[in-house]
Amino acid sequence: MANGTGVVHGFPHLDTARAAITALYRRLTSDGVLAYAASVAPADVAFSDLDDLHLGTQRVARALVRQLGLPDARIMVSFQEMEDAASVELTAGPEYFIELNDRFRRYRRDIGAALAHEITHVLLHRLGLSFPGTRANEILTDTATTYLGAGWLLLDAYREDRDSSQKLGYLTPEEFGYVLAKRAAVFGEDPRIWFTSPQGYEAYTRGAARALRDERQPPLTTAGRVGRHRYARERRYALEHPGAPGDPAAPYAFEALRDGPRVAFECPTCHQRIRVPVRGRVRARCGLCRTVLECDT
Repeated sequence: MANGTGVVHGFPHLDTARAAITALYRRLTSDGVLAYAASVAPADVAFSDLDDLHLGTQRVARALVRQLGLPDARIMVSFQEMEDAASVELTAGPEYFIELNDRFRRYRRDIGAALAHEITHVLLHRLGLSFPGTRANEILTDTATTYLGAGWLLLDAYREDRDSSQKLGYLTPEEFGYVLAKRAAVFGEDPRIWFTSPQGYEAYTRGAARALRDERQPPLTTAGRVGRHRYARERRYALEHPGAPGDPAAPYAFEALRDGPRVAFECPTCHQRIRVPVRGRVRARCGLCRTVLECDT
């Protein structure tokens, strides 16, 4: 897990984060994802300066192991001088061997965030789920940590002012907010009450606004007037010119098939590609996450 230096903002890794959400649903199934309906509670991962360093670290690590549905087994956490924030040994056995940067001896409030990312590495390893390339795999880990209920800690560890900054993980603060908002929409949570970092709260707000746009894209009936007008214009062109390429920037694509035209778009929940007939009002169910979508095609 990398330390944050020179914090990047915006949504440069959004495609990879969306692919990670899809991969989680494919590997765990919809029922498996629903098993993570409750996020880890702030009280379970709170760390006071009065807590014993090693006993407190063990307590927080066990809470995160439970949150991520891993077996209760021996957890070995050590503090080392190292460049990264933390690392974990990926083994087939039930034990957990984690190294944390020595600076966490002084900044104990962020130990939970570092542990959450590393323990998710263990979960993904045991699930056999990975992306090619280090950066993509780390983004998968950040996304999984957040979507499975432990990643709000990573966003809460983000702090930035004129003189200094800290961010853990590979997603930008806004991307953490985006994934957290996607989770909140599925499980009906309001993670805003958990933030102690004002900058983390603001990043969540920006990410949540971006996540809301996914739910307001044509052909969904929740799309805005401008989007609906654009969709109607492109649908008319597609019907008049079957097989002609559409706008590559559009969040949907029309397909001319033997049984009639269809429109393809991403499920706003899991980002699996969905195809529905072009015939007006249609109710579709995503085959991956089972979300029911009201469409006007």
